[in-house]
Amino acid sequence: MDSINQLLKLLKLENQTDTQFIGENYPASWGRVFGGQVLAQSLNAAYRTVPKNRIAHSMHGYFILAGDINHPVVYEVDKIRDGKSFTTRRVVAYQKGKAIFNMSASFQKNEIGVDHQIIAPNILPPEVLSSDIQQIEKLKDKLPHYYESLKKAHFKMFDFKPVETLSHLETKNMIPFSHIWFKTKEKKKISLPEKHQILAFASDIGLLMTATKPHREKIKGKSVFVASIDHAMWFHRDFEIHEWLLYAMDSPSASSARGYTRGNIFSKSGKLIASVTQEGLIRLKR
Repeated sequence: MDSINQLLKLLKLENQTDTQFIGENYPASWGRVFGGQVLAQSLNAAYRTVPKNRIAHSMHGYFILAGDINHPVVYEVDKIRDGKSFTTRRVVAYQKGKAIFNMSASFQKNEIGVDHQIIAPNILPPEVLSSDIQQIEKLKDKLPHYYESLKKAHFKMFDFKPVETLSHLETKNMIPFSHIWFKTKEKKKISLPEKHQILAFASDIGLLMTATKPHREKIKGKSVFVASIDHAMWFHRDFEIHEWLLYAMDSPSASSARGYTRGNIFSKSGKLIASVTQEGLIRLKR
């Protein structure tokens, strides 16, 4: 999958009924359904059942079972409430009759009110940074198998410019902070709901790995199982997905084989457009 059109086609679910939809899977090289795909497709299902003047402002999801990449995902929407200002939806994703994910999402009509935000971090701009692929190239001769696996896992429809060394490549323990610039490779005029869905897809890329940074020496050379447990997202302001966005991530805590991470997504001009939190499993395999 190389283009934004292919991604949009993947995220646009097929109607089964007014509240049931079905979607295919992103061809993830690791063989399981990608969490960002389920987040984005669930949001697509919810958006399909709300009034056109309602825009998503938050979503909260739990990953229940690992998804089978060889089977489509069925999404069922529960129309919980349609209020004067807010609309609430619950979405459950199923495979082979079993729930693999559930999500609650809230939508709001446009309103004017108080407005403030935190300041974006003062870091290097994307123009002076190497891409993630350029960072990975350093492994080509030293660790050819790992190099190939990272290259296959690359999301080709996006450009990524990490500010620090990629978490996957760190061999020394580091403080749990990561900053990555990203955007779609193609410029395409799309609706705000579509931008929300693509941002939800991208928000699951690299976030949990921030929680491994203080433990790179411990996990170096070992088999580690990493998987999302839950994921929450808030949409604050409009944005363009084809322009550079900064994903500023940190991990306040890791314990009991779980890592907790947070992220703020800023436009290049410093506008806070979205916030994310996630907890995931980080388990050293025996």
